[in-house]
Amino acid sequence: MANVPLESITTKDPFGPTLAYTRGVRLDTGVEPDKLVKTHCCFCGQQCGIQLKVKDNEVIGFEPWYEFPFNRGKLCPKGVKRYLQGAHPDRLLHAYERDTAAPGGFKAMDYAQAIRRVADEIERIQTAYGRDAFALLSGASLTTEKTYLMGKFAHMCLRTANIDYNGRLCMVSAAAGNKKSFGIDRAANPWNDILGAEMIWISGANVAECAPITTDYVWQAREHGAKIIVVDPRITPIARTCDLFLPIKPGRDIALFNGILHLMIKNDWLDHDFIENHTVGFDAVAEHVQQWTPQKTAEVTGIAEKGIRQAAEWWGTASTSFLMHARGIEHHSHGVQNVMGAINIVLASGRIGRENCGYATITGQGNGQGGREHGQKCDQLPGARDLGNPEHRAYVAGVWCMDPDDLPQPGVDAYEIFRKIDQGEIKGLLSICFNPLVSLPDNNFVRAQLEKLEFYVAIDFFLNETARYADIVLPGSLHEEDEGTVTTAEGRVIKINKAVDCPGEAREDWVIIQDIAQALGREKGLTFSSPAEMFAELGQASKGGIADYSGITYEKLEAQNGVFWPCPDAEHTGTPRLFEPGSWNPVAQGKGPFYFPDGKARFNVAPYMPPTEDVDDEYPLILTTGRVVSQFLSGTQTRRIGPLVDNYPEPRIEMHPTLAEKLGIKDGDWVTAESRRGSTTLQALVVKTIRPDTIFIPYHWPGRKSVNQLTISAQDPISKIPEYKVCAVRVRKADSGNR
Repeated sequence: MANVPLESITTKDPFGPTLAYTRGVRLDTGVEPDKLVKTHCCFCGQQCGIQLKVKDNEVIGFEPWYEFPFNRGKLCPKGVKRYLQGAHPDRLLHAYERDTAAPGGFKAMDYAQAIRRVADEIERIQTAYGRDAFALLSGASLTTEKTYLMGKFAHMCLRTANIDYNGRLCMVSAAAGNKKSFGIDRAANPWNDILGAEMIWISGANVAECAPITTDYVWQAREHGAKIIVVDPRITPIARTCDLFLPIKPGRDIALFNGILHLMIKNDWLDHDFIENHTVGFDAVAEHVQQWTPQKTAEVTGIAEKGIRQAAEWWGTASTSFLMHARGIEHHSHGVQNVMGAINIVLASGRIGRENCGYATITGQGNGQGGREHGQKCDQLPGARDLGNPEHRAYVAGVWCMDPDDLPQPGVDAYEIFRKIDQGEIKGLLSICFNPLVSLPDNNFVRAQLEKLEFYVAIDFFLNETARYADIVLPGSLHEEDEGTVTTAEGRVIKINKAVDCPGEAREDWVIIQDIAQALGREKGLTFSSPAEMFAELGQASKGGIADYSGITYEKLEAQNGVFWPCPDAEHTGTPRLFEPGSWNPVAQGKGPFYFPDGKARFNVAPYMPPTEDVDDEYPLILTTGRVVSQFLSGTQTRRIGPLVDNYPEPRIEMHPTLAEKLGIKDGDWVTAESRRGSTTLQALVVKTIRPDTIFIPYHWPGRKSVNQLTISAQDPISKIPEYKVCAVRVRKADSGNR
C-alpha cells in the first residue's frame, strides 16, 4: 500500500461538484440528506448526542441533537468535524497482507483467505508454544458489546490469559482508587450535580480542551456563585477563569491532598458524623497527614503556602462541593495514591451521596467506563467481576456454559505484554482499536517488539502506525457503521445507532472476531447474530455483579435517553447518583451506601513518593504530556480530518519565557527535547501559562514527532498505568541538520 500524500489523492464523488475534499476529507456543501440518525460522538467519554446526516449510505454532515440531556446540542470542534472521516481515501476497504516483494508495503487479499491465515497462525502458535503465547490488545473506544465479546473470545475461545486494553493508559488508576475507597468504580454523580455545587475542585483535568462540554457545566456553576479551584502545572483554558489556580509541580499531587487534609483537621473543617457513621480508617490517615504542614506542602508541590491555605479553607468550609480529576493525577507511578488522596478530602468533608455533592473522574476515551467493566481487562470478568475470584469465575462460566477450570487465570497489562514479547513468551498478537506504537511510552522499545513477533494481525478502519507492522490487516468498522452501547463519564449507558453500512469488504468488528473463531473451529458461544443479542447475554453475565446491567434494554435506553448503572431489574430506572441512602447495593445489603460488606467507605493512607525519574543536573527539566482540543488519542482519526489538522497541524514544545530566554530560544525556533530514551525536534511555543521548570508536548503524533519516544515506561504498581505526566529531559536549540 503506497504512502500517497492525501493532498495528491483525487476522489470521484457520486455527488459531483457539490462536494469537495480537503486533505482527504469531504466537505458538506448543502446536499440534502436522506435521513437523520440520532447517535453519539465517537471521541471522548462525554459521548455527546449528535444527529448524523446520511445520503446514499454516506455520512455527509451533522445537526445538533438538542433533546439529549448531557450536551443539549452543544459540541466541541472534534464533535462538529467528526463526520468528515467518512468516505476518507485512506479507509481500509479490503483485507491486506504484507507484501514481501515491497518492504513496508501491503497488497489486497481475499477476506476469507485472510481469516483462514489468521486462524492458522493462532493455531500454530498456540500448539507450538502454549495458549498464552498468543495475546490480544483491545480498545476502550469499542462498544461495550464488543469489549464483552473480546473478553469472551480471549477467555473462552483462545483460552489465553493475555488480553488487555488501551484503557490501561487512561482510567485504571482511577478505577483502582475508587474500588479501594468506595468499593465500586464509577463516577459518583451525574454532571447535573456540578451546577448546584458551591465549590468545584479540578485536579489534573484540562477540561476545556479534553472534555469541553464539561466546561459549560463548570461555567454554569460559576454563574450561580460557585468558586472554582484548578490544580495543574499549566494555566489551561479552564484555569483562566477560575478563582484560585494552584500551579503544582508535576508528580506532587499526593503531597497537596495530604496538606489540604492536614489543614481541614487542624481547623476542624470536618463532617464528624459522616466520618463516624459512614467511613473507616480516618485515624490512620489523620496521623499520617500530621507531617504535611503548609510549609512542607509548599516546598514539595511548588505552590505558594498562601494558595494552599486558601484552597483548604474554601474546600473545608463549603456546604456543597464537587471534585473531579483526570489523567493529570492518574498518569503516574503513584497514580492510585493520588486518587485515594483526592477521595480522602471528599470523605472528610462528608459531601458525597447527596445532591450537588460529589466526586468524578473525567473519562478520556469514548467508552472508557463501559470498556473497563465487562471483561477485556486482564484481570476481569463481566459485571466488574474478578477473574481470580473462584465465585466470580463460577458464575460467568455458568453463563458461558463452560467449566470454570477452563477459564485462564489473570494475565498481564498491556505494556507487560510487550515485555513478554521481548522475553520470548508471547509470539503472536491481535490488536483492535489500539495504536500502541504511538500510545505507549518508550515507544522505540515497542517498535522493536512488533518486529520480533512471529505473527501480528491488526483490525482497524485506517492503517494506523502500529498496523504497518502487521502481517495481516483486517478492515473493521467505524463508529457509525454499527450499533451498540457505550457508558459515558457520568456512568450513563447510552445507545449508538447505526447510520451507514460498512463500505467495500469491511466488516463490523464483532463479525470479524466471530469469523476467526469459526475458522478456528472454536465458535461455541461466539455465534451472535447482532449486538442486541450480545447485550442481552452481557446483561445476564453482569447480573449480581457490581456493574449490573441486567435491567437495561435497548428499548429502555431509547426511552430514557440512557440508563445509569447499576440497574438490576426491568422495573429499576437506574442509579444516577451513587451512595444515596437506600440506593440499591448488592454488597452492603442495606448496611450502608458504599460497596463494602459493612457499607462504609475507606480512608486510605496515601504516602508521598517522588516520580520514578526526577530531574538532575544532566536532565534538569520536567516533561509532561497531554492533549490539544483538535486532536484525539493517537490521532488515527483526527489527523485525517482537515479542519482539525489546520487547527493544530504539528506538535510543539510549550515552554515558559524565562526558560526560553535562558536557553536562547524564541517562539517558533526549532528545539530538541531529549530524555534518556529518545529525542524529538519540534518548534517552540513560548507561553506564560506553564511552570518555568516544565515543558509540555502533546502526544497525538507518530514517528519522529512522537513525544512517547521520550516518556518513561515506569508504572503504578497497582494499576500498571504508565507515568506519562513526568520524566526528566533536557532542551536545547536545534542544530540546523536536526530539523
